[in-house]
Amino acid sequence: MTNTNPLLTPSAVPNMAPAFDTIREEHYLPAVEAGIEEARKNIAAIKANKDAPTFENTIVALETASETLGAASGVFYNMLSANGTDGLQALSDKIGPLSANFSSDVSLDPELFARVKAVWDQRDSLSLTPEQSRMLDETYKGFVRGGALLNDADKTKLRDMNERLSTMGPAFSNNVKKSAEKFELWITDESDLSGIPDGARAVAKQMAEEKGRNDAWLFTLDFPSYLPVVQYADKRSLREKIWRAFASRAYGDEFDNSQMVLDIVGLRDARAKLLGYNDHAAYVLEQRMARTEDEVRAFLTKLKNAYKPAAEKDLKMLQDFARKAGGPDPIQPWDVAYYGEKLKQDLFKFSSEDLRPYFPLDNVLEGVFQHFTKLFNLRFVANDKYPVWHPDVTAYDVFDNDDGRFMGTFYADFFPRTGKKDGAWMTAFRDQGLYRGEVRRPVIAIVCNFTKPAKDQPSLLTFDELLTLFHEMGHAIHGMLSDVTYMSMAGTNVLWDFVELPSQVQENWAYTSETLDLFAAHYKTGEKIPGDLVKKLNDAKNFMGGWAGLRQVSFALLDMAWHTANPSTIKDTATFEDSVMKDMSLFPRLAGPQSTAFSHLFAGGYSAGYYSYKWAEVLDADTFALFEEKGLYDQKTAKAYKAEILSRGGSEHPQVLYVRFRGRDADPDALLRREGLLDPNQIHSGQVA
Repeated sequence: MTNTNPLLTPSAVPNMAPAFDTIREEHYLPAVEAGIEEARKNIAAIKANKDAPTFENTIVALETASETLGAASGVFYNMLSANGTDGLQALSDKIGPLSANFSSDVSLDPELFARVKAVWDQRDSLSLTPEQSRMLDETYKGFVRGGALLNDADKTKLRDMNERLSTMGPAFSNNVKKSAEKFELWITDESDLSGIPDGARAVAKQMAEEKGRNDAWLFTLDFPSYLPVVQYADKRSLREKIWRAFASRAYGDEFDNSQMVLDIVGLRDARAKLLGYNDHAAYVLEQRMARTEDEVRAFLTKLKNAYKPAAEKDLKMLQDFARKAGGPDPIQPWDVAYYGEKLKQDLFKFSSEDLRPYFPLDNVLEGVFQHFTKLFNLRFVANDKYPVWHPDVTAYDVFDNDDGRFMGTFYADFFPRTGKKDGAWMTAFRDQGLYRGEVRRPVIAIVCNFTKPAKDQPSLLTFDELLTLFHEMGHAIHGMLSDVTYMSMAGTNVLWDFVELPSQVQENWAYTSETLDLFAAHYKTGEKIPGDLVKKLNDAKNFMGGWAGLRQVSFALLDMAWHTANPSTIKDTATFEDSVMKDMSLFPRLAGPQSTAFSHLFAGGYSAGYYSYKWAEVLDADTFALFEEKGLYDQKTAKAYKAEILSRGGSEHPQVLYVRFRGRDADPDALLRREGLLDPNQIHSGQVA
């Protein structure tokens, strides 16, 4: 198998990207097993080295010991998310424990740790670059946080916890996916489609026809299908039905995650305590810009105190509007998006659907590429020599126009399909850095779930989908512009509450005429997006901002509650969530709890870290303010941002990088000022963290 397994042989694809055309499900497990075997031999050689431990023979050797395993498992887990099948899900139950046990073997190995500690102990006398110093520090901390200082009995306990947790995240995500996929909203009476935009109707018709129903329209819980119903359907019962289904994913059915949540939280807490921390949040925050639970809570409380009264005002305004329009009193959660859209039309004289014809996906993507050409002088060239994992996927080579350098491989995967996780994300099949003896360029992808094309029209994005594209491309460019030596320090491998800055700051350009004029043109007439429509978009930018802000803060506080509470006192997932959310929710819970489908927390990397979205929004508001001051495409500012933030990855602490870029700490009030919740002339200074 080794000689024919494409995950174990050098890739002939450009940039050594994965050979997706030859990779099959049966290749993954043997590749992971062989990768672990190879890594064990490499680690044995490190331990057997008779020379005194050095940065090169220990830290760098350890960094590169698991290259085959990392490549194989990286492809596997990316495909589990983007192209998941029952076969891949079954494999995750085998691969997860194998990988977790190997990781435990490494972090709990006393001989290996002794060599790492020997290098770390002499760190002050070594002539290391800032990147090398940080990698040494992170390697040492990784061993300590991985249990290297535990006794043998506790090491055995930790190993068991890690193994069990390794299967729970994929299982949680699979339950959410399966629960969502089983729901179908069939409409056979065309009058029931009243209010739903023509584009959404066309896609629903096509989906029904693909299932052999020419007499119906099909809506699902994929977000591009779900949103037009809750936002536009005049028939209230349809909005309620699909809203309840969406809000009850993985709750009260055969895919119920309620017990899974409790199990994950319990294991995380037990692991943290075993390692000497008060709780899982304390364990996580040790490696964050926001160093303590108190700091996170103070940050979120400040935002909550601004958002809650604004949200209550938003809801009252919405209720008053609905009442005058002959709508329900009181309104319910399935009415918020519908009457919110109606009220926005009334106040700002435009609909979200007015924007969609100007955002055909192909044009938008080319325009986003032009945006990054103007900002960082990058060039994207489609390349069909890269095999892809699905026909919807397109591959590109990315170049630096300044010197012609190849910057990396970029994949774009845009549409929903069975087996694909919901949401949108950026991922790396290989980070930039040392690989197979050379510093190589990265292999990056963004994966989204955008509105599909219909028979008579291309994929037309909503403005929110446009923001998502800018957001995920921001992550991708962070990975693409990385210029470090070691992969563990590259691109998005930064402290978690810094990782969203490069993504969220890009969303700001999507509101500007200068950027929209690069691509926003009517898909039928080619007419540029009218200036008055862009003005209305910006006038409405903070509409229902209190409502949206409170929602995000409530999720962040829910996250902190799950990961600071004593799990033994929590008997029911829904009851616990209700107790946490009662001070922040403006409606009673009328469906399942958020937690059972909260993949960010229980199947992603955001446990005790969901606050990072708002944390990074402060940084992005402060960053974009400089571009507004100097010019949206000012090259001096862009080059400084590229040099001090994007290219450096995690090679230095983000606070150091940010101050070097901005010349000062971030303004902690930048976000609330941008959202219109503070006087724009009120100036504050001080650290975010």
